[in-house]
Amino acid sequence: MSVKHAISRGLELGRSVFQLGLLKPAGRLAAKFRGERLRVGQPARTVQPQTFLPARYRYYRMSLSGLAAQLQSGGLRRLVGGGSLRNRAVFLAFGVGLGLIEQQLEDDRKSAATCQEIQAIFRKTKLQNSFKPFTSGYKLEDYVIGRQIGKGCNAAVYEAAAPFAVPREHGTCSIKELNQNKDDNKLAGSFRFSPTANYPLAVKMMWNIGAGSSSEAILNSMSQELVPAGPQALKQEKGEITLNGRAPTRVTSHPNVIKVYRAFTAEVPLLPGAQEEYPDVLPARLNPTGMGNNRTLFLVMKNYPCTLRQYLQVHEPSWREGSLMVLQLLEGVDHLCKQGIAHRDLKSDNVLLEFDSVGCPRLVITDFGCCLAEKNLKLPFNSRWVNRGGNACLMAPEVATAVPGPNVVIDYSKADAWAVGAISYEIFGQQNPFYSPKGLECRSYQEKQLPALPASVPADTQLVVRLLLRRNPNKRPSARVAANMLHLGLWGKRALANLDQASMKKMADWLLCQSALVLLKGHGPDRSSVEGELQRGFLSNLDFEDLHTAVGFLLYGREQHLCITP
Repeated sequence: MSVKHAISRGLELGRSVFQLGLLKPAGRLAAKFRGERLRVGQPARTVQPQTFLPARYRYYRMSLSGLAAQLQSGGLRRLVGGGSLRNRAVFLAFGVGLGLIEQQLEDDRKSAATCQEIQAIFRKTKLQNSFKPFTSGYKLEDYVIGRQIGKGCNAAVYEAAAPFAVPREHGTCSIKELNQNKDDNKLAGSFRFSPTANYPLAVKMMWNIGAGSSSEAILNSMSQELVPAGPQALKQEKGEITLNGRAPTRVTSHPNVIKVYRAFTAEVPLLPGAQEEYPDVLPARLNPTGMGNNRTLFLVMKNYPCTLRQYLQVHEPSWREGSLMVLQLLEGVDHLCKQGIAHRDLKSDNVLLEFDSVGCPRLVITDFGCCLAEKNLKLPFNSRWVNRGGNACLMAPEVATAVPGPNVVIDYSKADAWAVGAISYEIFGQQNPFYSPKGLECRSYQEKQLPALPASVPADTQLVVRLLLRRNPNKRPSARVAANMLHLGLWGKRALANLDQASMKKMADWLLCQSALVLLKGHGPDRSSVEGELQRGFLSNLDFEDLHTAVGFLLYGREQHLCITP
């Protein structure tokens, strides 16, 4: 480093210190003077922010401040006393730099305290789906079954309702009536034309081939399906379900995760279309060549109009709708990750969709049959017989390329976030790059091979999708960080306009304004809207480190001309 450059750098840092050390106290003194003249009554009690740095780091922070002062003082003495000009300039610049680091730590501490206070306020109101309390029974006979609305690899889904909720003229029937009229072709055909509005519920019948017919064996074998079950879902089932001596993991309620109202075992009935569409999984009493057991698991949930895939086949969302849909998937994945759940089969068929009061799509993640319920989201992979998850096309690279062996562990903490990146292409009207015979191979693709998203998609959103599809999970943002990036892109562009990564003070000011705005809207009709739910969810999950990382990614995108923020 040349002497000229060292002196220039030292003067620049010195000017900054002068402004930080002299001008700010003067401004505070003037503000205090004005406040004393205008103050009426008793002074307001101030709330002290919580300490950001843990106790074991406080000595370091105080020592850093003292070291900066000593170096600055020593630098001035050397400047007057003698020695090499270059060494004196570098010595002084180093001391000034430490002083700036201390100032940045103080700013970050205050910003972190602001985030904690906002988070505490919004966590007082739990995020829940806008469903009324569910009171229907725990037996299959308690429901009127409608037509089949879905079928997968291990279950069939039928629309359903409580007996008192469905008009009789719409060709509906109970389980008893189905058994009495199973040979009546006219009755079976009437289900195709039953209005969906008359069936607010959906019953999912699992296919039971190897789990046995006892309730305990069925519940243990299909325990993954119980992950989104509510606290009252299994109230009538006998005995406590345990897996390896502990209760199964259950995820708490979230607007973007399906909620199972009731879960119970019952005898397999002959439902409409069973003989034609899934005869092999029926029990022998219903089909002599069937391989199924007599009893199976039934799940009662809300009936949604369609899947995400069905919706995208007939409608192309606007750029804003698409960004909100990607954001909802990330919020749902983040909620699952925080509770030790990796879905492992995330695809547009496993996402259900409805609409809020203003017509904005609301997405919920469903079908947890392949999920991993481990607090650390890590799976020992010591044999090729270990199940790595569902859809092989949308398997994150770190999962798809794992080779079984001693002490090998697959980390699923960012695998679902990668799948969201792939699904984003479908949301924005393009072919999923990992589907079809000509699609990319998740094991070996290169990031430069990823197709470009439409030009109408905001640059912030394009950046998020690109980052989510990074091969290296260490360079890939978590679902929380990616969601924060979209939140800032949708509602915080002004806060990002003149922000640099060294200071988060402007961001903290914006967060306070945003919190006030969301609280005011929370008492109006916007409370049940998708945007209102997302904004409250963002503020209730505020974490300074995650927010700082999100800002860093956005600034990186701006520098690389990948993200343009006005």
